Amino acid sequence: MSEINFESRTDFSELHQLVENIKQEISKVIVGQPELIEQIIVAILANGHILIEGVPGVGKTLSANMLAKTIHAKFKRIQLSPVWIGFAWILHGW
Repeated sequence: MSEINFESRTDFSELHQLVENIKQEISKVIVGQPELIEQIIVAILANGHILIEGVPGVGKTLSANMLAKTIHAKFKRIQLSPVWIGFAWILHGW
């Protein structure tokens, strides 16, 4: 049986290097949250939305702000609480 050679048709080495540079830059400020950083980058590459949940003081806002600065993007923050979620339900009649 002959060996199958799956060569990549697209060279992702430049993208990989850019992602690693972003991770390294954010990790200078955000320590101990590699999964959060990676998931945020994946969501951005997938053109998705990001909802960062957690208890106060774990660096959610700082993480998002640092990423925005690193990739030269705008940073906007919306803070939700159970009170606002309930209020939205009343307004939209869900």
